[in-house]
Amino acid sequence: MDFLSVNRTLMIATYLFLGFFIANHTITGATKPIGVCNGRIADNLPSEQDVVSFYTSNGIGKMRIYDPNQATLQALRGTNIELILGVPNGDLQSLTTPSTANDWVQNNIVAFSPAVNFRYIAVGNEVEPSDPASQYVLPAMQNIYNALVSANLGSEIKVSTSVSASLLAQSYPPSAGSFGATSSTYITPVVSFLATTEAPLLVNVYPYFAYIGDPQNIRLDFALFTAQGTVFQDGALAYQNLFDAIVDAFYSALEAAGGANVEIVVSETGWPSTGEAAATVDNASTYYKNLINHVSDGTPKKPGKAMETYLFAMFDEDQKGPAETERHFGLFSPDKQPKYNNISFS
Repeated sequence: MDFLSVNRTLMIATYLFLGFFIANHTITGATKPIGVCNGRIADNLPSEQDVVSFYTSNGIGKMRIYDPNQATLQALRGTNIELILGVPNGDLQSLTTPSTANDWVQNNIVAFSPAVNFRYIAVGNEVEPSDPASQYVLPAMQNIYNALVSANLGSEIKVSTSVSASLLAQSYPPSAGSFGATSSTYITPVVSFLATTEAPLLVNVYPYFAYIGDPQNIRLDFALFTAQGTVFQDGALAYQNLFDAIVDAFYSALEAAGGANVEIVVSETGWPSTGEAAATVDNASTYYKNLINHVSDGTPKKPGKAMETYLFAMFDEDQKGPAETERHFGLFSPDKQPKYNNISFS
């Protein structure tokens, strides 16, 4: 074989290898699995169109909204921004009626699809087992799912609910994570639904609240991703940050509840910039930067599995409360000025 033939053979082999590699590997520098929540409990925010344009200009490809705000849905047309669309807790009871759920899907999803890239429907947010609305969550999920199936969207748009860490009766060590007797009656049928429909559980993960709730036993560096080395060992798994510990406790709880195949999407996480001692610009900046750099790595229980994560929130919301910190979770001020330097979302 002459020199040119050898070179040609090597080139073909190289192209074949590169094609196989690209098809089967995540390339370093690929888009991070990061979205940002678009909360609007404020009276000084940009227009919905301006907000959507601001997402696009900042390279943010995922958004969560908490109700089917029509102006936001209109503004999202053609942007390809992936959307978590929320069902407010106050609407859950009405959606236990199948015809009402069908109308909701027709008016808020079918009317905008496929121009709006719906990814998940969050049926309720942080509904507690003791809340009277808890009895409506699963029936509303089922009815919305059935309406989506009837509209030939059941395989494209997943139906879930968003929960908080308060559902966990035990979270330490993560391998012992469980929902407990109080939560199980409520959440176990939901987990069964998610497993059957291949939908993820949406989880709001806040190391900030865990830290301020127990600062004597939880180290700040553990909450901020700045701990040097292993903070605690859970069997063969080593934990260096609180975010991973909370997520893996949920994975263990899901397994115990019959949802070993149910994935987790972090539907909210954030750190406030003012309002109490640990809520500072420096701490919030550290948390967001380290989190964004970390989520592609997975957790000790799910190493290498990128964690789809939504930061809370895009803007400070001046009408939230009652705690002062609730008004200061924004990545940006309402005038669109960044609160933190050098944060990249993509």
